Amino acid sequence: MTKEKILEALSNVQEPDLGKDLVSLNMIKDLEISGNDVSFTVVLTTPACPMKDMMGNACKNAIKLLVNKEANITVNFTANTTSKRMDPKTILPKVKNIIAVVSGKGGVGKSTVAANLALSLAKGNAKVGLMDADIYGPSVPIMFGVRGERPMMMDTGEENGKIVPLEKFGIKLMSIGLLVDEKTAVVWRGPMVSSAIRQFVTDVFWDELDYLIVDMPPGTGDIHLTLMQTVPVTGAIIVTTPQDVALADAKKGIAMFGQAQLNVPIIGLVENMSYFTPAELPNNKYYLFGKEGGKRLAEEYDISFLGQIPIVQSIREGGDKGVPVMMSDDEITKNAFAEFTATAVRNIAKWNANIE
Repeated sequence: MTKEKILEALSNVQEPDLGKDLVSLNMIKDLEISGNDVSFTVVLTTPACPMKDMMGNACKNAIKLLVNKEANITVNFTANTTSKRMDPKTILPKVKNIIAVVSGKGGVGKSTVAANLALSLAKGNAKVGLMDADIYGPSVPIMFGVRGERPMMMDTGEENGKIVPLEKFGIKLMSIGLLVDEKTAVVWRGPMVSSAIRQFVTDVFWDELDYLIVDMPPGTGDIHLTLMQTVPVTGAIIVTTPQDVALADAKKGIAMFGQAQLNVPIIGLVENMSYFTPAELPNNKYYLFGKEGGKRLAEEYDISFLGQIPIVQSIREGGDKGVPVMMSDDEITKNAFAEFTATAVRNIAKWNANIE
């Protein structure tokens, strides 16, 4: 066995999302051969890669089939998250991807989707932050069980220092609800809200992140414009429910990102509250709000459909108790969020690699 023969065999293994082989993509590193033992590292486009095991098995099969059927193969994985943002001149230069989670109207479960997306990414060993940009209705403190906690300040040598985000379940958290008493209504005009959002970006020590998930307020207002014009957002995820009134508002969200001055790609659309399955009838699906409206909307606008999230009592209970469903024992719902996250991650990687 030689390195040349091993690489030639591995050139038959494709990265499923990018559509090119691992060798030409320069994803094979640290190739070592000793007798019948072969080891190498595959550099993934994200730590949360859903296709990792499949690629590992494909590599082993290629070497056994094309080089040596007696080979003992060790495939290691590391990750270099793909990003178009890694520019020291930009704001948050150490944050590789900023993902805005948006909805046209309130009440569709956008914060639930954002929270569990962040947790699902973190479970895949990605470094993740969650910024609650819903100034008037922050929900992160309740959903993560950090009500009443306050972030610390750190001295960075700058005039005012930086706010250190709270950490819970392995992700960094920042919300106006961590700075203002929850019994106090935030009664601010647009300029003050825009200033607060800019501070959440520039005055918080986010440090190095693979993904910063931003839970946006509902609608298409000042906060959206401020964020998109302050930082280069990698892409947006649209959250809707299946019924027509929610879909009509989701269309406005889609239209907002199509405007030239924003130029933010849409990673895809996820349909929340898609169906209800009672615990005692796990094979039954009841479409309380209509069926597959989100899927039809995604097809109409030619955007990716990221999946369906069911209505499950444990999702609501987890959010209220401060333990989101991704940290629970509800495997069915966790799988729904994991599948949605996997599709979103693949779309982000393709976008960053300039593949439509």
